[in-house]
Amino acid sequence: MSRVSFMDKLLDGSRYDYVPLAQVAKIKHGKDWKGLKAGDIPVYGSGGVMGYVNNYSYDKPSVLIPRKGSITNIFYVDTPFWNVDTIYYTEINISRIVPKYLYHFIKTIDLMALDTGSGRPSLTQTILNQIQVPIPCPENPKKSLEIQAEIVRILDAFTELTAELTAELTARKKQYNYYRDTLLSFEEGEVEWKTLGEVANIQRGGSPRPIAKYITEDENGVPWIKIGDTSPGSKYVTSTAQKITQEGAKKSRILNAGDFIMSNSMSFGRPYILGISGAIHDGWASISGFSARLNSDYLYHYLSSDNVQNYWAGKINSGSVSNLNADIIKTLPVPIPDLPSQEKIANILDKFDTLTTSITEGLPREIALRQKQYEYYRDLLLSFPKPEAAKSVLNA
Repeated sequence: MSRVSFMDKLLDGSRYDYVPLAQVAKIKHGKDWKGLKAGDIPVYGSGGVMGYVNNYSYDKPSVLIPRKGSITNIFYVDTPFWNVDTIYYTEINISRIVPKYLYHFIKTIDLMALDTGSGRPSLTQTILNQIQVPIPCPENPKKSLEIQAEIVRILDAFTELTAELTAELTARKKQYNYYRDTLLSFEEGEVEWKTLGEVANIQRGGSPRPIAKYITEDENGVPWIKIGDTSPGSKYVTSTAQKITQEGAKKSRILNAGDFIMSNSMSFGRPYILGISGAIHDGWASISGFSARLNSDYLYHYLSSDNVQNYWAGKINSGSVSNLNADIIKTLPVPIPDLPSQEKIANILDKFDTLTTSITEGLPREIALRQKQYEYYRDLLLSFPKPEAAKSVLNA
């Protein structure tokens, strides 16, 4: 879709104007909600819904714009709501602008560029009131609202699809968790149980000091595996940003592809399978030498399960230790069916895992693509050429 051809068709020869936000909406402050009784009306702050009460600040369609904190969190609300003093609401002049059109347009604004806070991000009424809003066909209010409504219809189609995919992803994750817990639950005597330390080598990483001395760009360097080399939702570590010298590697812990690593402090207990050989620092724990008894994919799903994560948390929160050390990891009870059964369980769970967490395939990829598509068309439909006078608020 070409912006020029589509907008020319939509405008049908009509002009458009930019007007200050203050001309089409009044920005209103929120109020404290602590004295209100519980109810079913949502209370909004800059981070989103904070709770539910029995009274409302406003009961007409509104765009909520944070005053402090997460100033890029813009909300559209078309049911009664209460808002606290960290977020503004807008009384919108519906004879001039469609509320949802204003919402989509505000989403195109770089609000961080309007930040007036010296520490915590802040937006003032004065600066917001100066935001220039494009109004198509201002000489014909009825046609103007029709054009705005058509833009909203197109953009809502993308956001609704994203919402549907997100709901499906949530359902799939629940399904994955259900099957994982079911497939990894065994009756007493059904399978053999061993501690992880009995069937695998558990070791802590090692860091050569000072590390800067051993960082190298030499092609013969050893991959230096850090937290930053992992990806959210990823099962494997396949590359590193840095390498260390062969001398540094001797002072560290060398692992092979197929071995496991787990952080022993921040985000402790999250397992990763190495897709490469490399050296790990002392913030990692390693699991290796298990292939005779455990399928690596089966072990990955088991270590990712809620039961195991709760086991780690219980040990660390006991007050006697502050991190997930090798001695704790060794004590983990592990169910050990025969290897063909482990492979069958892993294959089932891999399908759910790919669907829910892969960044290159499955639902997360679809959601990311739909979001990019929405942003593309939003900018396409709402990027009216701006006269110099209308640019001044962003350049002030």
